[in-house]
Amino acid sequence: MSDTHSPRPLRWTKSTYSGGNGGECIEVAWVKSTYSGGDGGQCIEWAPEHAAATGEFLIRDSKDPDGPHLTLTREAFAGLVEFAKRHG
Repeated sequence: MSDTHSPRPLRWTKSTYSGGNGGECIEVAWVKSTYSGGDGGQCIEWAPEHAAATGEFLIRDSKDPDGPHLTLTREAFAGLVEFAKRHG
């Protein structure tokens, strides 16, 4: 596990709602965890498209999107999910 920057760039995916002419595009990379509370408290986000493309699971604090992120292995990410399920 490492913190701050991934050795590979993030994989950005253009929204399916974007037009083909490049106008009004929305790029999606980070998804809020379903285990995050709705009150804006302990929220994390992850980048599923990046994980699928590279095998690296990126995690960040949704309240600090420009801050550091963690890069986890598949096994470490699975452990984090299990921990969240057990300790909510």
